[in-house]
Amino acid sequence: MILTVILPLLLALTLLFMGRAFWAWCVPLAYVLWNWQRGPEDPSILFWVITSIAAVFVVIAGFPPVRRLLVTKHLLKLMKPMFPVMSETERTALEAGTVWWDADLFTGRPDWKKLLAFQGPGLSAREQAFLDNEVEHLCRLVDGGQVDAEGDLSAEAWEYLKAKGFMGIIIPEEYGGLGFSAEANSAIVTKVSSHNITLAVTVMVPNSLGPAELLAHYGTEAQKDHYLPRLAKGLEVPAFALTESGAGSDAGAMTSSGVVCHDTWMGKETLGIRLNWNKRYITLAPISTLLGLAFKLKDPEHLLGDETERGITCALVDTALPGVHVGDRHDPLGVKFLNGPTQGEDVFVPLNAIIGGKAMAGQGWRMLMDCLSAGRSISLPGLAAAGAMGTTRAVSAYTLLREQFGMPISKFEGIEEPLARIFGNTYWMDGARRLTAASVAAGQKPSVLSAIVKAYMTEGMRDVVNDGMDIQGGAGISRGPRNVLAAAYQGIPIGITVEGANILTRTMIIFGQGAIRCHPHAFTEMEAARTNDLKAFDGALFKHVGLITTNMTRSILMGLTGNLLAPSPRPGPAAKHFSRMTRLAAGFEFTAELAMGSLGGTLKRKEMITGRLADALAWLYLGSATLKRFQDEGARSSDAPLMSWAMETAEQNIQDALSGVLDNLPNRLLGRIGRVVVLPLGRTLRGPSDRRCSEVARAVISDADLRTRMTRGIYLPPRDEPGLGSLDRGYDLLQATATLRGKIKAAQRAGELPRSKDGLLELAVEKGILSAEERGQVQDAFDAQLDLIQVDAFDAAAYLARCSA
Repeated sequence: MILTVILPLLLALTLLFMGRAFWAWCVPLAYVLWNWQRGPEDPSILFWVITSIAAVFVVIAGFPPVRRLLVTKHLLKLMKPMFPVMSETERTALEAGTVWWDADLFTGRPDWKKLLAFQGPGLSAREQAFLDNEVEHLCRLVDGGQVDAEGDLSAEAWEYLKAKGFMGIIIPEEYGGLGFSAEANSAIVTKVSSHNITLAVTVMVPNSLGPAELLAHYGTEAQKDHYLPRLAKGLEVPAFALTESGAGSDAGAMTSSGVVCHDTWMGKETLGIRLNWNKRYITLAPISTLLGLAFKLKDPEHLLGDETERGITCALVDTALPGVHVGDRHDPLGVKFLNGPTQGEDVFVPLNAIIGGKAMAGQGWRMLMDCLSAGRSISLPGLAAAGAMGTTRAVSAYTLLREQFGMPISKFEGIEEPLARIFGNTYWMDGARRLTAASVAAGQKPSVLSAIVKAYMTEGMRDVVNDGMDIQGGAGISRGPRNVLAAAYQGIPIGITVEGANILTRTMIIFGQGAIRCHPHAFTEMEAARTNDLKAFDGALFKHVGLITTNMTRSILMGLTGNLLAPSPRPGPAAKHFSRMTRLAAGFEFTAELAMGSLGGTLKRKEMITGRLADALAWLYLGSATLKRFQDEGARSSDAPLMSWAMETAEQNIQDALSGVLDNLPNRLLGRIGRVVVLPLGRTLRGPSDRRCSEVARAVISDADLRTRMTRGIYLPPRDEPGLGSLDRGYDLLQATATLRGKIKAAQRAGELPRSKDGLLELAVEKGILSAEERGQVQDAFDAQLDLIQVDAFDAAAYLARCSA
C-alpha cells in the first residue's frame, strides 16, 4: 500500500524536476491504474470510470488539435483581456536588441557549462597596443586642475584625441576609424574614466549612441562615405539630441517636430523637412558641428505617402544652418564635460538628411533602442568599474599608510567592514563589465543585461566611493592635487542619471522588458493573443504551464535538500554558489509567474514589486558574472574570499528581493504559497560574515599581486605625482619594509626601543636591530607615511582663483 502511494509520487516529482510535466501526470496515473487492475477481483465500474476520465485527459492534454478545440480557444478568450496593452513606443523598446544569458536565467535552469564555455574575442594586439600607448599618452596629457580651471580639455588634448582616432573608436577602418571591438571600447573607457571624468565623457559619447553608430548601422552608402571619415578624424564633432523638457524617459511625449515640405536648398526647390526643437542635457552640443536629432515626423500633405503621422525619426543637422542654436552650457555638478541645450527654429534640411534616407522615416525609435542595447553595455559600466577600481587602489594604500594608536587603520574592524564592501563590490563590478562587453563583441545586443549593468554598476560605484570617502575622512573632502576620490564622488549622480535614470531603469525597464522578452513563452503568448493565433497560443501556453510546475517542484526540492539536487559544473570554493544560484533562479522564475499571473496587465504599475523582481534578476546576472570571472581567472585561492563575499552578497540580495515580492503580493494566499515553494526553510542566506569581511580586507591589502589584478586596466600616474601615484609609491615602500618595521615593533614590545619615533631609527642601528642601509629604507617609508596623509591647502589668492574657476 505504501509503495502504491509513494512510488507514483516519486515518479511525478522526478519527472517534474526533469521538466517532463506532461509525463509527470501520465506515468504515475498509468502506474496507479495498472496496479489497481492487478488486484484479485475483476475491475469495478469505478475503475473503468476513472480509467475513461484518465484517457480523456491524456487525449485532450497530449493531442494539440483536440486540446485547441476543447480547451485553448476558451482560454484565449478568457486571457486575452488580461495581457498588458503596449504602446508602439513600448513595443519597439521591447523588441530591440537580443536576449542571451538573461533568457537562461528566466528558464529557472541556467546552463552553467554554456556560460563558462563562452569567451569573447578578447583584445587584438593592435587594440592592446593602443591601450598601452595612445590611451596612456592621452591620460598623461590631461591635467584635472587645468580642466577644472578652464572648463574644458586643453587644446593639446583635443588635438591629440582627434588625431589618434579617439573620436572614431567604433567607426569601421574602411571609413578611417579604428574599428575596435566592444571589449576594446570598454577597456579604453575604463582607463580614461579612472583618470578624468571630463576626458571619459568626451571619449565615450562619440563612440556610443549617436551619429557615428547610427550611420554605421543604418546610414545610406552616400551618408557613410561622406560623414564617417569626417567623424573619425574629428572634422565633425557629433552630438545626439533626444532628451527634452517634457520627454525624458517618455519619448512618446516628444514635442520636437519635423514637417515634410518643399523649400529651397542650395538654390533649388527641394523636398525636405522643416524642423523645430528644444532639447536639453545634450553632451558635446556646445561645440557640435553635426547634430543627430530625434523628432516626430509629420507629413500633412502626404508627400511621402498616405500616413500623416510618420513617427519618431532621426536626421543629421549641420549646426551652422540658419535657425540652429548651440553653444550654451549646463553645469553638471561642476564636472567640466561639454553639455548643454540646443534649439532649432524652422530649420530646413533635405529628405536625405534622415539617417538611412526616406526608407527610415518613422523608424528612429527602433534604431535608437537597438543601438542603445549595445552602447549602454559599454560606457557607464566602464566609468563605474573605473571608479570602483580607482577607489580600491587608493584606499588599499591609504589605510596601510594611515596609522592610529600605533597601527595601520586597515587593521581596525570598523575599517575592515567598508574595505570589504569596496573590494568585494569592485570584484563583481569588473567581472560584470568584462562579461557584458564580451557578449557585445560576440554579436549580442543585450537590452535587458545592458540596463542591469548600467543601473547596478553605477549604484555600485556610489556605494564604493561613499565607503572610500568615509574611510579617508578629511583627506577625502579636502580638494586638491592630493585628493583621489573627490572627482569620482562629484560625478556619481551623473552616471546614475543619464541613459535612463536608475529609479526608472529598476522599476520599469529591467523586469518590464525582461518578463516579456526573456521569458521563454510570455511574448509568444501575448503576440498570439493579439493576433488571435490559436495554434501559437496553445503551444506557448501549455509549455508555460509545464515551466511553472517544473520550477515550483525544483525550487521546493532544492530548498528542502540544501541545494543537493542542484549540481555544480565545477568543484572547489565556487561549487556551493553555483548550486545556490540554480535554486534561486528557479525561485525567481516561479515568483515572477505568481506576480504576472495574479496581477496581469496591472503589474507594470506595481513598480515596487517590479523593482524587487528587477533586483532578483539583476543579482542573478551579476552573481553569474562573478562566478565566471573567478573560473576564467583560474579559481585562485587568493581570489576565493572576494568571490565568496560577492556571491554571498548577491545571494542574500536575491533572497530578500523574492521575499519582498511574496510579502507584498495583493493575493496573500499566493504570497504564502510562494513562500513555501521559494523559501521552504525561510531566509537562510545571511550575507558575508564578519570573518569573511576581515578575510577580504586583509587579502587585498597584504597581497600586492592581488591588489594589482583587482585594479588592472586603470590609469596609473607617475609615482612622483601627488595623488594615486604617490599613494602607490608609499604602499610599495611599506610592503618592502614590512619585515624591518616588524623588527622595530617587536623591539618596542620587548622594551628595547621607545614608542616615540624621535631618534627611534638611530637607536635601532646602535642596538643592532637595523643596519645603516635598512635604517634608510625604513626612514623612506616613515617619510612617505607622514607626507601621504597630508592634505592640500591654498593661500588666499590661490583659493579665490579656484573658486572663480
